[in-house]
Amino acid sequence: MQSGSEGRPVIALAMGDPAGISPELTAKIAALNEIRAAARLIVIGDRRVFDRGAEIADVRPDIRSVAADDPLEAGSWPVFIDLGHLDPATVEQGVASIEGGSFALKNFRHALAMAKRGLADAVCFTPFNKKAMRLAHPSYDDEISFSAEEIGTAGAASEFNILDRLWNARVTSHVPLSQVASLITHDRVSRSLQLADSSMRRAGFERPRIAVAGLNPHAGDGGTFGREEIDVIEPAVEEARGRGIEASGPFPADTVFLRAKSGAFDAVLTMYHDQGQIAMKLMGFDRGVTLLGGFPFPICTPAHGTAYDIAGQGIANIGATRAAVLLAAEMASSHQRAPA
Repeated sequence: MQSGSEGRPVIALAMGDPAGISPELTAKIAALNEIRAAARLIVIGDRRVFDRGAEIADVRPDIRSVAADDPLEAGSWPVFIDLGHLDPATVEQGVASIEGGSFALKNFRHALAMAKRGLADAVCFTPFNKKAMRLAHPSYDDEISFSAEEIGTAGAASEFNILDRLWNARVTSHVPLSQVASLITHDRVSRSLQLADSSMRRAGFERPRIAVAGLNPHAGDGGTFGREEIDVIEPAVEEARGRGIEASGPFPADTVFLRAKSGAFDAVLTMYHDQGQIAMKLMGFDRGVTLLGGFPFPICTPAHGTAYDIAGQGIANIGATRAAVLLAAEMASSHQRAPA
């Protein structure tokens, strides 16, 4: 089986943390006719965990199981690659564990390997729990560094949060707030703008309009509250404009999302994690997608977490997971259509 050979892109969907809502979200996605029409889905996990998720979600997806080493022949989709590595009876719902982290890591590693080998056009995963991941893999930092290590890439990569057609990029991500100011450099802002522009063009934007947020209150207010905007951010924005990137700013972070929401911009580049995450999640928590950009293929996941507090109740909202898989399919299809 070659990816893309039947028109619809192949999406490798790794099951996430089994103690949260990931099993029921995965089952719901596999049952959606809209997803079947957009992509050929390969779900990776343990069929027993998946079936338990389907029971919780009260869905009955028609999905055939194959072993990890079975050839994926053209035929009915979706397909479930059963790694057979976790008995759901051993999972305590709502509790991060080394077993849950190992389960999610093995699924994700398998999905990345498939895409690296050209057997999938994109990778998606239902939510991970970072504590569980680190219990299973102590050097685990985040999905970006893990993906780069598994795929073997060394270029710039970053998370993007996406809500409908509005993107949020960031200069720094999973670092302590006390370190942020020292990490706001000309090179980092420039690289972040370049990666945002290229990733958005890959997603279908002809010339994305990127607003850049300031670091300090009121974007420094002319140097009154700090000079990062004057000495670092503004020069990087001007340099990016000289390279053909439609960037502008820096703007005060407390108002720039209002302008972006109204349609003035396609993306906002923020300086640190919560500066953009809070705004994006307030605007659409149940629809937000996280894209890992800078890799040879799209890697997407819902922007929310494992929701331990509602696990097993069958009430998990499918919106963000649906949006993640559809975005991955759209980006993979655009890449297939692009001239060589």
